[in-house]
Amino acid sequence: MRSVTAYATPGPGKPFQKTTIERRDLGPKDVLIKIHYAGICHSDIHTGRGEWGDTHFPLVPGHEIAGTVEAVGAQVTRHSVGDRVGVGCMVNSCGECDACQAGEEQYCAGMIGTYNALDRDGTWTQGGYSTHIVVTEDFVLRIPEGISLDVAAPLLCAGITLYSPLRHWNAGPGKRVGILGLGGLGHMGVKLAHAMGAEVTVFSRSTAKAQDALELGADHYANTGDPETLGRLAGSFDLIINTVSAAIDMNAHLNLLALDGTLVNVGAPSEQLPVHAFSLIPHRRSWAGSMIGGIRETQEMLDFCAQHGLGADIELIGGEQIDHAWDRVVEGDVRYRFVIDTASF
Repeated sequence: MRSVTAYATPGPGKPFQKTTIERRDLGPKDVLIKIHYAGICHSDIHTGRGEWGDTHFPLVPGHEIAGTVEAVGAQVTRHSVGDRVGVGCMVNSCGECDACQAGEEQYCAGMIGTYNALDRDGTWTQGGYSTHIVVTEDFVLRIPEGISLDVAAPLLCAGITLYSPLRHWNAGPGKRVGILGLGGLGHMGVKLAHAMGAEVTVFSRSTAKAQDALELGADHYANTGDPETLGRLAGSFDLIINTVSAAIDMNAHLNLLALDGTLVNVGAPSEQLPVHAFSLIPHRRSWAGSMIGGIRETQEMLDFCAQHGLGADIELIGGEQIDHAWDRVVEGDVRYRFVIDTASF
């Protein structure tokens, strides 16, 4: 076992503490990663504050991990010492079910999350708010040279969470795409949809981020704080990605869809989101969900981002700033992703 430095929260809503945790010894197919940067995802906050229930404490969150390979097991063939690599939201799966065989490991019933999950050895996984992590090579991603590690870290969750539904529902030239919410997820959605060639509209609750949206690549900006906005744009979109992690009026937003349009939820509020059948039936609309992407698609996303010069817009922080950063994320006060510099540990 290897002792490494980490920041952990000991219970729901309790401040982070600098501590040490144990990482397993390197197995034959394992990769030891020196973590340089770890993004802060709203999922970290939901889990760490007990908002989704079933959290095992003490908890080291973090599933947006970028670093370099420090050592490899004897049978590792995909990665070498010194490689630039990343780890996202999962560190293992069964490898045998239909989802795994289709390259959709995120939907495996036996998928093991990067933190707050029971690992195969009976221990609880701990995430990227730490200096090192050991991961089986099949769940380690290659970060292309065209992306710096700090702006690459959020791609391992925020990037793939938006890339996967945009690809699945065929965003591209001639498609009208709406992005609900301009935060850590939404700003990547704008960049990706624009790079794919879609016509992109950002929906946000005020005009405060209008200029940001256009600079990120949006063609249009819609202020949902104006009561006339949703009615004016009814029936205008082929695909809408909802990144908001709070309850919104789903019926009003489903009404934005054109014939055969789809609204995809990637934000995961703890509240229920009621929907009337007649928000769907008259125009053959669909309401769907999407959860990150498989390893193959995540690598595709990283390569796409390198090709198009895309990375997250970030604010670097030290470990002692995590609590304050979490509060600011909840308040929507970050543009657009906090990333922890583990050199501060």
